[in-house]
Amino acid sequence: MLTIAICEDETHILKSLYQKTQKYINSKPLSAIIKTYTSGEDLLKEQIFFDIILMDMMLQGINGLETAKQISSKSRIIFITSYKEYALAAFDVNAVHYLIKPVSDERLFLALDRALCRTKQLDNETLTLQSAGKTQIIPIRDILYCEVFNHRICIHTSLHTYHYFGTLDLLETKLDERFFRCHRSFLVNMSYVAGQEKGEAILTTGEKILISRRKQAAFMEKLLDFLKHEVI
Repeated sequence: MLTIAICEDETHILKSLYQKTQKYINSKPLSAIIKTYTSGEDLLKEQIFFDIILMDMMLQGINGLETAKQISSKSRIIFITSYKEYALAAFDVNAVHYLIKPVSDERLFLALDRALCRTKQLDNETLTLQSAGKTQIIPIRDILYCEVFNHRICIHTSLHTYHYFGTLDLLETKLDERFFRCHRSFLVNMSYVAGQEKGEAILTTGEKILISRRKQAAFMEKLLDFLKHEVI
């Protein structure tokens, strides 16, 4: 059962988004719960995990960006707003899409398709490690960054750090397009990059990852390309 939240403080837009989303669900072999909220505060009080959240960025009270910071990183957030200039800010909180009002059926359906695809496919990809006679399976979506020191690989997630002996070159071949080799010792998941400052990638967790001088231009190109393909 898919769970979808719509958070919009203008009631006529909220109603329209609900109807369009229901129309989308009816057109697919899906079953879903769709719940609506008129404020970020109301959404945050909810105890349900939402697979997809459609949210106005400029909400009254707690705005959409601040609300998103308090939502599970596993939720796929689609921001809906009238202001194009806030697109980059949306991706600082891991939004997967950004739609400009007014939202047509076609554009909303495309956003929902991509969010659903991301939920189903990327969430299921895993990395299998063999170390000290143990087998460990890591969801790739959970990897923040990887680093190497003295031939020892460290894979960092928000909850655990996994260690094994190997090379970053080989690990890089096992990961997908979300990852960028920003330094000879680091691979970073671009999904968690909030920005760049003084030769370092700033992660949404607040951690900082070195970017080599020769990779800085390529890193910014990768970041902008990553964001561009997420904006509709």
